[in-house]
Amino acid sequence: MSPLKVTRRDFFKTCLAATAAVGGLSSRPLFAAGPRGMGDSPYDPKGLPTRILGGTGVSLPLISFGSGSRFCRIHEPEKSVEALNYALDHGLYHWDTAHDYVFEGVNSEERLGLVLKGRRREVFLSTKVAERTYDGAMRHLEESLKRLQTDRLDIYQIHMVESLEDVDRIGAKGGVLEALHKLKEQKVTRFIGFTGHLSAEAMKAAAERYDFDTMLIALNHHTEAKGEMEKGAIPAAAAKGVGVMVIKVIRPRETVEGIVPEDLIRYALTLEHVTSAAIGHDSLGVLKKNIALLKNFKQMGAAEMEAMTARLNPFFQGDALPWMRPGYRDGISA
Repeated sequence: MSPLKVTRRDFFKTCLAATAAVGGLSSRPLFAAGPRGMGDSPYDPKGLPTRILGGTGVSLPLISFGSGSRFCRIHEPEKSVEALNYALDHGLYHWDTAHDYVFEGVNSEERLGLVLKGRRREVFLSTKVAERTYDGAMRHLEESLKRLQTDRLDIYQIHMVESLEDVDRIGAKGGVLEALHKLKEQKVTRFIGFTGHLSAEAMKAAAERYDFDTMLIALNHHTEAKGEMEKGAIPAAAAKGVGVMVIKVIRPRETVEGIVPEDLIRYALTLEHVTSAAIGHDSLGVLKKNIALLKNFKQMGAAEMEAMTARLNPFFQGDALPWMRPGYRDGISA
């Protein structure tokens, strides 16, 4: 056995011991039955509407705090901390990040760690791993936990499943999925999931082939995507009890004239099977608007949904944004 593996085993043992000491991973369920599934949950939506995330039994606010490129545009650490604390104080307790979210010198996980070190119990925390091997995933996990200043995750997600070949690769012997199952068994993470926005076909295949707890999927994909996100991958995941969250819901506003973010968010959150939308926040003003939207949230009616679908059709047929083009990699900026 290599020194690296011994260190890794000791690392997880220390994490679990520390967590058990504060009651974070006891035999008693963290979530008891009750209104909106909250029960004994440490999470407080502050009156915001919530939904159950698939078969996890966890209630999440309809919007989660996405901390990708938009969030990393907040260059001052103190302003990042202000936004994160405001989000948590006003009910947005699901935070989503990734090991590779580094933009213009700002590391997303490190920024979240500035707040998590004092408020970890209040946050439902997700991060992602882009590695496809067992050892690579374990190495990235150690780095992520150190940056986030925590010893545990709520969801550990395979980042950006992009093709049927990739679906084969993640499930291979010695692959990343093997690592995720081990981490779930060791209670380093409560749930495991996968993300993607390049191939609806691959997302559907991953949901059907493997035992994941969650899926984070883009609604708006480029022209080379195979299958349909909304009518193919999402229902397939939901049929297995996988909790469905969506990303990139407001991107059409950048290319389709006259569409406002509020309507795009309502559209996404009206779709069947969708629990929540991960939305990036690059200012306190945007954050306040989204919280206000949730406080008065109303689903779209059938006529509104049909009208929005018609308006979005030109967007679905284009490739005007970088992430819609072949070869795009979500993560580290150039």
